[in-house]
Amino acid sequence: MPVESDVELRDVLSHETIAVVGCSSTPGKAAHDVPLYLDERGYDVIPVNPFADEIFGRSVPDTLSDVDEGVEVVCVFRPSEEVGGIVDGSLEREDVEAIWMQQGIRDDEAAARAEDDGRTVVQNRCMKIEHRRLVA
Repeated sequence: MPVESDVELRDVLSHETIAVVGCSSTPGKAAHDVPLYLDERGYDVIPVNPFADEIFGRSVPDTLSDVDEGVEVVCVFRPSEEVGGIVDGSLEREDVEAIWMQQGIRDDEAAARAEDDGRTVVQNRCMKIEHRRLVA
């Protein structure tokens, strides 16, 4: 069952390292502004994007499997039809505890696979909005 309660959302937001798949280098896009907000609040944000070399002063791996450091949360800024592959990549990593699909992004089948594997899943919610509401 996807995360719905404020207690569960706070738990996911308590993690410190977030890989943002689909992070954008373009200010004004949600895929840039939300991760920047999180970065400015002390999260270790790892941008993942095959079309960018550097975001937030960090080199950018092409895929989640290219991320060398530990990842606690995978935040998804890709279309819903791409979520299945991203979830599968997350499940290949033992360090990923939660998968967060941003507002407008949902894949119930992929979410069920992740939950069956013991991962926490948030769908169709904005991490920035929930952080402001529950943590800030």
